[in-house]
Amino acid sequence: MRDATVTAAGARMRWVEMPGDPQRTTRVYLHGLGASAAPYFAASAAHPALAGHRSLLLDLLGFGISDRPTDFAYTLEDHADAVAAALEAADVPAADIVGHSMGGAVAIVLAARHPHRVERLVLVDATLDPVPAVHGWPGARGIAAYTEEEFLADGWRRFREAVGPHWWSTMRLAGREALYRSAVHLARGTEPALRDMLTALPIPRTYLRPEADQPLPGAQELTGAGVEVVSIPDCGHNIMLDNPEAFAQATARALSRA
Repeated sequence: MRDATVTAAGARMRWVEMPGDPQRTTRVYLHGLGASAAPYFAASAAHPALAGHRSLLLDLLGFGISDRPTDFAYTLEDHADAVAAALEAADVPAADIVGHSMGGAVAIVLAARHPHRVERLVLVDATLDPVPAVHGWPGARGIAAYTEEEFLADGWRRFREAVGPHWWSTMRLAGREALYRSAVHLARGTEPALRDMLTALPIPRTYLRPEADQPLPGAQELTGAGVEVVSIPDCGHNIMLDNPEAFAQATARALSRA
């Protein structure tokens, strides 16, 4: 396990590192809301289609094995800046970024704010648009339906009961402030919008989505801007866990784009 100080107050971000050929582009894997990178991505990063590159399975501040500072705002911009600081400390001048769900949103902001740090993006069913807050829904929109005071006091228990133990199993490792603030900012979106940031990026970009889902909103505009949209069969939102073989193959193809 590696770590780096990424804020002025001394908060440390940690990651699991898989060694690889130093002449090949480093790969960085970012998890979704409440999760941790290694449980979601370790098998994929070691898959023969993806192995051989130095790979950082990075936990965002507030989640997994990273620190959980309560004085951190947890905006998408803050998360992106912390990732950039971790890459600087890890001596990664530029990387291919694979981001799942909220991690994909952070990856887009990272590429927009720190363009020299990102060579390619693979977005795994990533958040692109703001969503309305709705009590009882899983994910960011359900958490954002509470005030921070409500969520920290008892709302997190009510949310846990509403979404069930399977979904909550990843959330329980997260800092409560981190989970709430990250969810609120994810539901609220960014300015400019994540979708606009993505279409404006001049690097190879691929969006992986479950084949069984409804059509991806704005897919034609994304492909028109050079974003490759790839549908993966036999999976839900956690593509890398539900269909690891198809995920690894699609990601390997995406990371070979010039």
